[in-house]
Amino acid sequence: MKPDHMLPPERILQARSEVELRDQQLFDELATYVNGLIQTDFEQLVRILYRMDVSEPKLKQLLKEHPEDDAGKLIASMMIERQVQKIQTRKMFNNEEPNTFNEERW
Repeated sequence: MKPDHMLPPERILQARSEVELRDQQLFDELATYVNGLIQTDFEQLVRILYRMDVSEPKLKQLLKEHPEDDAGKLIASMMIERQVQKIQTRKMFNNEEPNTFNEERW
C-alpha cells in the first residue's frame, strides 16, 4: 500500500521523521478518522491507541480537562506526540557509539 492510500494511523506508525508527523493535513485526516471511530467503532480506536502505546491515564486526563474541545483532535495530537517520542528515542539510541554496551544489545 502506498503511503497516500494508508489509513492515517498507519501513516503515523510508518513515519520516520518528526517533520512527517507535524504535517497539518495528516493531523486533520487523523482527527477526522478518530472522530469517525469514536462514532462507529470505539473498540477499534482503543486497539489503535493500545498498539501505539498511548497512555490511557494521560488521555483520560486530557479529555477531562478539555471537555469542550474536539476529542478527535485531542486524541490525534496524543497519537502524534507518542510517535514523535518513539522517533526521538530511536535517534538517541542510534547515535550511541557502535561498541557501547554490546553485551547488553539484543
